[in-house]
Amino acid sequence: MSCDVFLDLLAREASAAEFEAPLVEARVAGADPRVLAELETTKVAALRVRSLLARRARREAELAALFDTASDLAGLRGLDAVLEAIVRRARRLLGADVSYMTLTDDERGDTSMRVTDGSVSAAFRALRIPFGSGLAGLVAQTGTPYSSADYFADERFHHRTYIDAAVQEEDLVAILGVPMRLGSRVIGVLFAANRSARPFVPEEVALLGSLAAHAAIAIDNARLLDDTRAALEELSAANELIKARSAAVERAAQAHDRMTTLLVRGGGVQDVAEVIIDVLGGALLVLDAEGRRLAAVGMIGESDDATVAEAVGASRSLGRAVQRGRLWIASIAAGAEVLGTVILGAPGAGELSGSDQRILERGALVTALLLLFRRSVAEAEGRVRGELLDDLLSGRVTDVDALRARARLVGFDLGAPHVLVVVRHGGDRPRATFWAASYASSAGGLAAARGEEIVLLLPGLNPGAVARRVARECGASLGTPATAGAAGPVDEAAEVTVAHREAGRCADALLALGRAGQGAGAAELGFVGLLVGDGRDVRGFLTSALGPVLDYDERRGTKLVTTLEAYFEAGGSLSRAAERLHVHVNTVTQRLDRVGKLLGEGWQSPERALEIQLALRLHRLTLSP
Repeated sequence: MSCDVFLDLLAREASAAEFEAPLVEARVAGADPRVLAELETTKVAALRVRSLLARRARREAELAALFDTASDLAGLRGLDAVLEAIVRRARRLLGADVSYMTLTDDERGDTSMRVTDGSVSAAFRALRIPFGSGLAGLVAQTGTPYSSADYFADERFHHRTYIDAAVQEEDLVAILGVPMRLGSRVIGVLFAANRSARPFVPEEVALLGSLAAHAAIAIDNARLLDDTRAALEELSAANELIKARSAAVERAAQAHDRMTTLLVRGGGVQDVAEVIIDVLGGALLVLDAEGRRLAAVGMIGESDDATVAEAVGASRSLGRAVQRGRLWIASIAAGAEVLGTVILGAPGAGELSGSDQRILERGALVTALLLLFRRSVAEAEGRVRGELLDDLLSGRVTDVDALRARARLVGFDLGAPHVLVVVRHGGDRPRATFWAASYASSAGGLAAARGEEIVLLLPGLNPGAVARRVARECGASLGTPATAGAAGPVDEAAEVTVAHREAGRCADALLALGRAGQGAGAAELGFVGLLVGDGRDVRGFLTSALGPVLDYDERRGTKLVTTLEAYFEAGGSLSRAAERLHVHVNTVTQRLDRVGKLLGEGWQSPERALEIQLALRLHRLTLSP
């Protein structure tokens, strides 16, 4: 029998058992022993060739699988996807029941389960194995592959109860572990395991080792990729932060330039407030040191005064804006002096970035500069106006034309009608002086402080109305009653001194009459005005006290004035007045009712009755020849 039969068997990849058939057939046919020996030798050689071809085919398949694995790993980007692909491929290549991977933690000195494929035990998937414990700890510590055909019977490594319990729960028996290296460092262990006892041949160890080498490189690449991606994200975030900060700086610079330009061009507090809101949004309220509104943009909701006061103190001590709910509050200060407060109702949730807070604080600073500049201008102008009024009050004016020229420089028309007001107050003198200068400047008048009184020369024709307005506003500003007496109108420099004396007497009369905090001219003081007024305006007093009654008698030809005289002469008795007039009591009653309608309620009060009686006497005197 030819050896070609074995070549045919090799060619069609026959099983090992089929190689016995030619030898059996030769024996049956009674072949010579030499022929049988030759066939036996050829069979053995053919089986060796078959085994070599099988190993080469298997190696070729393994190499192809490794190549495919490397290609697959190269296409993966995330670390988790890389680890899952490695473990899944290891299980398939070795035909194992379970494959898994642990990663080394040098700081903790152990290796922890990271990825599994085919595992069913939660305890197994959560294992952390110290270096030197169990098969995994031994491989991680030594960096040498280890395999065990029967894990629980293997005494080469240190068994730990909790590790063995997890392995037993997973029902593993045969385990192979190979290290994953990066240079000299072991970064983890790759495992293949079966749930039945079986040895792992060297080819399987080499195959898993090759896969572990690929896995180590892929893991390192994935980590590098993650690190690069994280670095790029950090760089992108830093770039965005730089852009945002650059934009914020540019925004703050533009806001500062706009506010500075306003300051240079003579803008006001309202202008600064509008710039702040144009940049930050929301609503803004600017208050002076006394809580009066200096400027407002939009509407800010109600706020607790105590909270605002506390926030102002906090802002002053910290030197920066503070937040209270949706409100941001910044103190307007110059040195130790608080000039006012800026209150911002921030838009949205009320939060401001650091740069926006700086814009608000810069706005408060510019507002402080504006207020100080305004004060300096007011003080300088106040001195000029005060000196002009002092010269008018002195009565020693020799050059009227020069005085008029000085008046025009501060916008004061000396030839127009003015009212002179003297104010008595109990407030702080510097504060009162500053208020008077500001008030006079805004009203187009003059102001001067002389001792404990304030003197104002203001445009107007009605001394009483001007005095009442000054008393009200001065008292509100100083927080204490201010009593104002007025005289005028005056339109010549020579009349100012006389008007000053009369206004002073009016103020003193108001205080003497218990009318502190009020304002009046001589005409409003009744008969007292006759005593304090330089003009002694009797006709004006008669008109004030009896005018409606006198007019009624003149138009109707009645005798109401005569009835009033009889009534007062009779001591207020209706019957005796009727006897004096030779009329019925009802007639007197009707006439007095008419008087009451003409003079108004309260005409019989002691003070009014006294004025009416004095007016009746003066009326009689004016009728006497």
